[in-house]
Amino acid sequence: MTTPTQAAAYDAVRYRSLDGRSVLVTGGASGIGAALVEAFAAQGAKVALLDIDVASGEALAARTGARFVECDLTDIAALRAAVARVEAEQDGIGVLVNNAGKDDRQAFATIEPDDWRRMLAFNLDHQFFASQAVSAGMASRGGGSIIMLGSVSWMRGRPGMAGYTTAKAAINGLTRTLARELGPAGVRVNCIVPGAILTERQKALWLTPELDAEFIALQSLKFRLTAEHVARMALFLGSDESGGCTGANFVVDGGLTQN
Repeated sequence: MTTPTQAAAYDAVRYRSLDGRSVLVTGGASGIGAALVEAFAAQGAKVALLDIDVASGEALAARTGARFVECDLTDIAALRAAVARVEAEQDGIGVLVNNAGKDDRQAFATIEPDDWRRMLAFNLDHQFFASQAVSAGMASRGGGSIIMLGSVSWMRGRPGMAGYTTAKAAINGLTRTLARELGPAGVRVNCIVPGAILTERQKALWLTPELDAEFIALQSLKFRLTAEHVARMALFLGSDESGGCTGANFVVDGGLTQN
């Protein structure tokens, strides 16, 4: 189960409606996804995570009491089967967090059709099809919460990320459409839009002292955001406390996009 240290990080506010609620997190084995799993588990939710990283997924499941299901999210048939399995094992899904994504960089001039489709599959396609897969079950139980994951990168027009920013911009429109379409069934659809989140992937691949200082300078809040800040917003959106919220972007960027 979740250790006391982990639980303490996410139970300063207790969302009673999350106790026992079935939650599914895609791409939950590491980074922001792992923080989401830890956060919901600390609230007493029944949490399942989908990921292709078996070692990290199983380790996180053992640590938090979550259920790990190996799944390549770009394989839509496998994704649908995994969602159905979680629904059966957890008596439905009350909260879906479409977290998985991959912010690979590639020069505009070098992008080929296969590269383009791969980036949309990593960042957009599974959010649509996972939402589709849970929607009927949520509707039959009187409602649910679907949480999309966007990015401020599309608002800022970051170069070298055309596939990623296009997918994340599309998620903005998808959130609004699904909120309208699923709202009559009581299903809420919102989007968390993270800013410059400090993760192990960022540290390993791109972080430099200069870039670190640049983000601090651009943000209104003068500290680096971590996955915990995103997870805390997800708890609110998954709980009944956000019952009147749908079709909205919840920006967690420390004021980065104010500049």
